[in-house]
Amino acid sequence: MALSTDDRLAIHELLNLHGHFMDAGAFDRLSELFTTDVGYDTSAFGGEVMQGAAQIIAAGRRLGDNNPVGHHVTNILVGEDPDGTVRARSKGIGVYADGSAGSVVYDDILQRVGDGWRIAWRTVTPRRTPLRP
Repeated sequence: MALSTDDRLAIHELLNLHGHFMDAGAFDRLSELFTTDVGYDTSAFGGEVMQGAAQIIAAGRRLGDNNPVGHHVTNILVGEDPDGTVRARSKGIGVYADGSAGSVVYDDILQRVGDGWRIAWRTVTPRRTPLRP
């Protein structure tokens, strides 16, 4: 299946919604972002690989005020593997209440669900060191 322009736009919108929902604490809307059996890998942060929205919600609630006050998704790339797997790679900037910030890379596998798209697997990798010549 070749990705249409409409598919690409829908995937961009989906990835952008993540920041809006998380910053608003709109955990009840995560089904609009993720498949029911989503995998969410935060092990690069020393976290866990979560399975399903309930674990993602619980982790967000545990973080409480330590959650970023702003999730900003940028530099979205969308592609399709020869086997039809649809992937997206994007950058994330998290801004914290104290003004500090962090950068991550989101690597996503997406699935078409009905007439829309959902994230089926997300790996979050922190960016801690700049490139060096």
